[in-house]
Amino acid sequence: MKNSSSSLGLKNVLIFITVLVFHGCVHDGSFDQVKDFCVPDLEANATYSEVKNLYSDELVQIQDDLIIEGYVISSDEAGNFFGTLHFQDKPEDPTAGFQLDFDLRDSHLFYPIGSKIFIKLKGLYLGKQKGVFKLGGTFPSFGNLSIGRLPANVVSKHLLISCDEPVSIKPSQIHLSSLDEAMVNSLVELNDVEIIEDELGQAFANAKEETERSLIDCDDNGIILLNSGYSDFQSEMLPEGNGSVMGVLIKENNDFKIVVRGLDDFDLKAERCEDLIDEFSSNSIFISELADPNNNSGARFVELYNAGTEPLTLKGWALNRYTNDNVDVSSSIDLSDWTISGESTLVISPNASEFELVYGFAPDLGVGTNSPADSNGDDNLQLVDPFGTVIDAFGVIGDDGSGTNHEFEDGRAIRKAVILQANPTYTFGEWEIYNDTGATGTINQPQNAPEDFTPGVRN
Repeated sequence: MKNSSSSLGLKNVLIFITVLVFHGCVHDGSFDQVKDFCVPDLEANATYSEVKNLYSDELVQIQDDLIIEGYVISSDEAGNFFGTLHFQDKPEDPTAGFQLDFDLRDSHLFYPIGSKIFIKLKGLYLGKQKGVFKLGGTFPSFGNLSIGRLPANVVSKHLLISCDEPVSIKPSQIHLSSLDEAMVNSLVELNDVEIIEDELGQAFANAKEETERSLIDCDDNGIILLNSGYSDFQSEMLPEGNGSVMGVLIKENNDFKIVVRGLDDFDLKAERCEDLIDEFSSNSIFISELADPNNNSGARFVELYNAGTEPLTLKGWALNRYTNDNVDVSSSIDLSDWTISGESTLVISPNASEFELVYGFAPDLGVGTNSPADSNGDDNLQLVDPFGTVIDAFGVIGDDGSGTNHEFEDGRAIRKAVILQANPTYTFGEWEIYNDTGATGTINQPQNAPEDFTPGVRN
């Protein structure tokens, strides 16, 4: 056993020396000298998707003699990558990518960008970390095994380089609005991007800290630029212009990020975007109907109306509810994703399926129970623009609506047709209000759905 162990140790030393020789040859940029160390006849027998399908919600060690091939797209030469190798299935127009974690330093000298590689998967672990597939070794974490870095002394057993000359990797040209899960671990080039204004004048990264910076395009789409505090360019100032950034697209949970190989991946020399104004205020938007049907609380809704002739984006707008006599917001609806066309409505329901069953069509926006659209008739509402200004109001904040002139319990509050603009102060004369009490000038006439309501129609 002792002699066998010595032989194995000698074999590992010879492998390491071989890699070092290869290291030197690659550094010189000549592959002619490494024909004895590359693999000329290895072939892949598995696809990336087949490998990923081996994962079933827990770490798995691959037992079959599977081989995949790929092209190296990352580099630790400038220190922005550490302990990882990213590769994709084709030099251009890739369909998938992978990440291998290992303890090998200066991996760019062993596996330079553009190298065709083969990965022998038997014995490797396949895991998913922060939503991304990874290959590697393991490490214990709170009594469980997690995906970790492959020890340096076994890297050469699993990661082999082809005798083919390195090729040029053509990044996929994409816009921030079209990022997709399938692009993760592939080389991309983002176009028409720039560092956000608040970060200009700062360094790429804080010393010795992984640092997130922000890229944005002219349409306000954004992505995280992830930089190492140990990179060669850590202390360099962020570029101020607009243009393209090339790098490896990664993802952590729901956040896309891009990691560059070095400063050559930046081409930000064009003029920056003009300030984009996409938040607007208007008194043409107001609450036009509130519903608390006597016969079906699931058929409640709020209707907003745009009395103007032009569409208006609601980016930054919110509809707030103050339950009973509360003076603090009880619930809120973010309306940012919506635009109301001119002379049109936006109907909001707390129970979209019941709304459609009752009224025969789907609401524009389905929200949850206890939302501003789910009032039982004694609550107060405010419509607020992107700048925090109250544009329209129903009821009086701090005043429970029961028994007042703004109670619509088991009934309806409808804005009179002659009203064509919002009012930040509740004015009873602008409304017709039906309820089950008839208090202080309201109409004692409970309303039933669907016949007593007109969602989507401005009378």
